Parts: sequence; C-alpha cells; structure tokens
Amino acid sequence: MLAAQSAVPRAASGGLAITTCKAYIAREPVSKREYALLRIETAGGITGWGETRSIRPAELAQAAAVLRGREATEFAALHVALKAVPDIQGAANMGLLDIVGQAVNAPVYQVLGGPTRNRARALAALAGADDAELVTALKRAQAAGFRAFSVPAAAPSARNSGQPFVTANRKRLDTLRSAGSEQSDFVVDCGGALTPGDASSLSAAVGRLHPLWLDEPCELTHIAALRKVASERVTPLGFGRGATRASEFQDLLREDVIDVLRPDLARHGITQIRKFAALAEANYIAVAPYHDGGPVGTAAALHLAASLPNFFIQQIPFPHADEDRRFRAELAGGEVVTDGYLSLPAAPGLGLKINSSLLQEVA
Repeated sequence: MLAAQSAVPRAASGGLAITTCKAYIAREPVSKREYALLRIETAGGITGWGETRSIRPAELAQAAAVLRGREATEFAALHVALKAVPDIQGAANMGLLDIVGQAVNAPVYQVLGGPTRNRARALAALAGADDAELVTALKRAQAAGFRAFSVPAAAPSARNSGQPFVTANRKRLDTLRSAGSEQSDFVVDCGGALTPGDASSLSAAVGRLHPLWLDEPCELTHIAALRKVASERVTPLGFGRGATRASEFQDLLREDVIDVLRPDLARHGITQIRKFAALAEANYIAVAPYHDGGPVGTAAALHLAASLPNFFIQQIPFPHADEDRRFRAELAGGEVVTDGYLSLPAAPGLGLKINSSLLQEVA
C-alpha cells in the first residue's frame, strides 16, 4: 500500500516542497577516494545534503523527477518511490532528513527521537600492504584519537590454505596489539573472501586475542555453513555490508549466525537502517553501520548512531595522507575523534556547512 501511495505524485505547496536536485563529485587529492554528494533544494530556501558512492546523470534525472514537487517530510515514502535508483536512495534520505531538521531547528537525531547517547564510539579502517605498513597506519590513527581499528586479514594463498594462513593472521594481530595501547580493540576484516573452513580456523586462532568481531568472513550464499562456524566458535561474527534487501538481514538473524549487523550507510540511508536495527534489537544484536565515504556520510552516521538503542560502533574512513584529511575538513568540517569517540553534532539538520568550491558538478 505504501509503495502504491508513494508512486502517485502529490503537489506540495509549502516551503519544504522540493524544487531542484543537483549532484557533485568530491575527490580526495592523494588517495583519489571519490564520493558523490546529492544537494536537494526546497521552495523555502532550505538545502539538504546526502552522500553516496556515485551518481550518474541519468540516475539524477530519474530521481529528480520523483522528488520534484514532493514535501521533504515524506522521506519514508520517498525512499520507497526511489527504489528504481538504489544508488541515490540513501543519499536522498539523508538530504531530506537534513532539510526537516533545519526546518524545525533541531538535529536529525532529535527528529528521530534521540539522542540515545551523548557520543559515538569510532572505528578506523587501517590499510597497508604488510604488517609494517599496518603498524604505521595504526600509530597514525592512534595519534588522531582512535582506539578501535579494523584490520584487513592476511589473504590466504589458496582456498582452505590451513595453518600458514592462520599463523600469518595470528602474527598480524599479535604485532598490532603489541604496537597499540592497552585500550585498543580490533576488528578483523575478511572481506567475504574466506571459505567456511578457513573462517572457522581463523575464528579459533584469534579467539584468545578477543577481537570485537570477524567482519564478513564468508559470502552470504552458504547460511548453513555460516551457522556451523557461528555455533562452533566464540569469536563474534559481523555481516551485512553487501546485503541489499531486508530479507537478507532477516535470514541472518533467524539463523542465528550474526553478532554484529553491518548495513551499508551509503546504500540504505538513515531511515532504512533504523528498520534493520529494530529487527536486530529484537534479537539482542548490536548494529555497527558500514561507512567508507566522506564527511557528509560521517555526519549522517552520527545522527543514526544517536537514534539507535543498540548502536555499537561506527566505522569511518581514516585517510593516511595529511592532504586528504585537510580536504575532508575543508569540505564539511572533517571528523574529530577524542579518546576513541566522536561527539554528536549540535546544529540543526545534519549540522553541515559544505564548501561547494571543492566539488565538481555532475553534468
């Protein structure tokens, strides 16, 4: 019924009626990491911003045709109406909530019934070709205030590679734990690349080191095998970065194979992840949204975190180059981490001031 209603355009006459949608590309100078920003303008002059990975001109035109003339307060129904352009759904949801928050002079998390907390724990994703580079990245992130780190698992040389793979990963985590402080926590990111056998062996090997969880140890195509891995080991498992449908999250929860839910912020946006989190809360599962984009996404992630009772930790990108970090700060204020935590924004909406001079418009 909601889908049918949302597909029928209704004329909006208030100041929150959507008039224009524009898209921009932001590119960090050293890493060349790119993210797309969606700008939504209203008749009353309020502008909202959202973020996703990419926006093509044809997708922008299609989304603008859906949004134009509708009220920003219809953010839930419009998420359904934009199902034909999934790459824009999440960004549009962020932008519409940004507009609503500014209209009522309140942060988005207050619009959503929060805050449930006063700050959000931060998780830095480390990158490096070997253990030495990861240690360097760890120390740099520690100096920036992080106390929790996502570490890429050492890749197996072949499927079911056995003891050499386990030994390499145990050594990697031992090395990083020795280089970090006593307050450091680690997530082992497997990227969905392991077989259930290797995932089980790795889970057993790193269990004594108490990682926060193993992230995406296997693909989600073998739920029965994942159930076996989860039941045999005590190391928590995190899944959901690649899931696109609510049914996939329901399968993970129903089969009891998941300890940390990892929905992708850029794909789903704030409202949809809140629905997934409600499913997880009923199963006593924590939520740690996945985010690998820019500072607009980080701001949206903080408002999401402050509205979720079962929020655990928020992953945010940590550029290794000083130039990239300065770019993010100049674009939207950057991210300031203090003793492992991010402070909640206090300004209305998402609390952003975007420097448009750093953006390239999508034609």
